[in-house]
Amino acid sequence: MNGRLKYINRKGNWIITSGGCKKWKQVIDNGIFHLPSSISKQISITFALLTIHLKIVQQKHLIVLSGPTAVGKTALSLQLAERYDTPIISADSRQIYRRMDIGTAKPPKDILEAIPHHFIDHIDLEEVYSAGQFEREALCLLDDLFKTHEVLLLTGGTGLYIDAVCEGFDPLPTISYQIKQSVRQDLQRQGLRVLQNELRHKDPDYYQEVDLQNSRRVTRALEVIRQSGRPFSSFRNRKTTPRPFVSHYIRLYRERTILHERINRRVNEMVKSGLIEEARSLYPLRHLQALDTVGYRELFRYFDGDWTLEEAIEKIKTHTRRYAKRQETWFRRSDKWETFPADATGKIITWIDQKLHDH
Repeated sequence: MNGRLKYINRKGNWIITSGGCKKWKQVIDNGIFHLPSSISKQISITFALLTIHLKIVQQKHLIVLSGPTAVGKTALSLQLAERYDTPIISADSRQIYRRMDIGTAKPPKDILEAIPHHFIDHIDLEEVYSAGQFEREALCLLDDLFKTHEVLLLTGGTGLYIDAVCEGFDPLPTISYQIKQSVRQDLQRQGLRVLQNELRHKDPDYYQEVDLQNSRRVTRALEVIRQSGRPFSSFRNRKTTPRPFVSHYIRLYRERTILHERINRRVNEMVKSGLIEEARSLYPLRHLQALDTVGYRELFRYFDGDWTLEEAIEKIKTHTRRYAKRQETWFRRSDKWETFPADATGKIITWIDQKLHDH
């Protein structure tokens, strides 16, 4: 073929221009090629080139499914994974740890075996893991999975993990030894309540979202604040880092009274399934960051003799409801989420199908 062959993508339409003295244009829609008879001999060459170009620019899609704890993300994610033939990438900062099964409401083992899940049982309890690490590992995984999938599913309730993958983070500063010691000593001498108040004054946005009972997350935020002089939340990229995929955000919701009933019922089911025994087996490791979380923290206080078992269980319910409220606060700070009732599966699938078609 003489001359030049170039392509221009205009919302799915391909305009092919061949150079030389005689120029021709041909619009190709949806992969159906109508070439002038004068160049019929060039059909096979043109088709081969266009196939390559179409594969190169074919858009990849990441469905992001989230919502507060106990809203019903797991059940819907299984349906979506089956419909769109996709593995499930978990964005849950607690299910990522091994051995914390009942207390983090991991999917049953038969489900994990039937549908590939990533970032569940990913690391040991002794490991310290950050949203930045999750970003790096998840992006590498997505790059690999997108080689064989057009659509992937990211689901979970950890907002920082979702932001990290879809939008990126500004690099956090290196924390000096003096700053780390200062925050640690304040925690030991003055208690968590004082650090919570400091966080509330210096970064009210993050204060509304973080698990305030998780001392490691509170102290980490204050380390960054004291080191940089900036709110911890300001290190989230104000300008989204470009990603080689399009994200479609779905938020599930239920009425507050219904959600609270589901939380209470789920805690009762966890206790019946062996949560107390699981927590007791982990009690010698209670100093680890991973176990400074709702469901285990309260039972450790029961083992210490501070609370009765009934009090500890009620504390778990109360703290889980508060955590759900903070998750809702995180959702409200952004208008990127399309909100659906948790039982509106048909509407959600229709919306996803339309998004995939539009792109």
